Amino acid sequence: MDFRFNEGSIALLVSMPHVGTDIPDDIAARLTPQALQKADTDWHLRELYGFLSEMDASVLSARWSRYTIDLNRPQEDTNLYPGQDTTGLLPHDTFHREPLYLAGQEPDAADVQRRVQRYWAPYHRQLRAELDRLLRVHGAVVLWDAHSIASHVPRFFDGKLPDLNFGTADGASCDAGLTSAVMEVANGQQDFTLALNGRFKGGHITRHYGQPQNRVHAIQLEMCQCLYMDEASPFGYRPAVAAKVQPLLRQMMEAAVTWVQR
Repeated sequence: MDFRFNEGSIALLVSMPHVGTDIPDDIAARLTPQALQKADTDWHLRELYGFLSEMDASVLSARWSRYTIDLNRPQEDTNLYPGQDTTGLLPHDTFHREPLYLAGQEPDAADVQRRVQRYWAPYHRQLRAELDRLLRVHGAVVLWDAHSIASHVPRFFDGKLPDLNFGTADGASCDAGLTSAVMEVANGQQDFTLALNGRFKGGHITRHYGQPQNRVHAIQLEMCQCLYMDEASPFGYRPAVAAKVQPLLRQMMEAAVTWVQR
C-alpha cells in the first residue's frame, strides 16, 4: 500500500502527509547520503497521536518520504507562500539547504508527472474518498492535518517556533466557530506557546479540502518536535515528554468534533 489508513466512526479524519520514510530504490540511488537520513520527516506522529484509535477517528498517514514527493503541495507545484522561501512538490534540498540529489541526478518534468501519478495521487484519492464517506454519515467533518517540525529552522523563521502552530488559511478552511472551540482549549493551558495563522497557515491539504461552505472544516497543526522527541539524529521518541502534550491534543480534537456535530 501507498499509505496507512484506519477507518473510524466519528466525524474526524486525521491526515499525516509527512510521516512517510520510504524512498523507492530508483530514487534513493540518486540521493545524497544526507538526504537518506530523512531529517525533515514528521517523525513519530503515529505514536504521538496513538489515542486516535480510542477516539475511533479515521487516520490517513503517508508511506512515502516527502523526498519522494511532498503530499502537502499542489500537483501544479505553485508556491503556497508567495515571496517566501519554501520547499516544493519534489524538493531539491533539505530544510537546511543541503542538496538532496547527487550532481546531475535532479528530477526533470517527466519525473514530476510520474511521481504525481504513482505516489501523490493515491493518497489524495483516499483522502477525498474518506471525507466524502464521513460527510454522508455525519453531514459535516473535521479534517485535522497533523505535522511537526524542528523548533529552530532559520531558513523559514527566526528564533524558536511557537510550540503549537495552527493554520486555517486565514480563516478560509474552517468555520470561525470551530477555530474558536479549538483555541479555547489551547488557550486554557499555560505550558505551550501558540500561534494561529502565523508562519504556518496550512498547506495544500488544508487549503484545498477545507471548504466550510460544504461542511468540511480543515485545520492544520504544526508542532515543535521538542514537545515529544529528540530533534537530533537518530530522532528518538520520548514517551514521557510526549505524555505532557497528548492530553491537550486529544482535548482540542474532541472539541472540534463536538463543535462540528452540534
